[in-house]
Amino acid sequence: MKQYMLSIYQPDEPAPPPEFLEPIMRDVNAVNQEMREAGVWVFAAGLHPPSTATVLRAKDDDVLVTDGPYVEGKECVGGFNIIQAPDLDAALEWGRKLARAITLPIEVRPLQDG
Repeated sequence: MKQYMLSIYQPDEPAPPPEFLEPIMRDVNAVNQEMREAGVWVFAAGLHPPSTATVLRAKDDDVLVTDGPYVEGKECVGGFNIIQAPDLDAALEWGRKLARAITLPIEVRPLQDG
């Protein structure tokens, strides 16, 4: 089976208050559990804010180190799921379930064969 990354795009701003976020996270955890039970779940992770990023860029014979995100934007990748699915249509269906649960945009992208 192919592997796919389901990227979660979120606003680059502070997290919503707990009373708003808790029901969403309950729904996301339910989708993650459904993925595990279906045997498609490989792993998932949330990310710290873009301000915690360190960017490494090769330049001549050196590597420059810069604090902060590679690009500034209104949205950032806040987390991701790696799943295995027989085809893109199946991966998109899992992406739909995750988008409904988290109420944020989800990008579904196949991983290259290693």
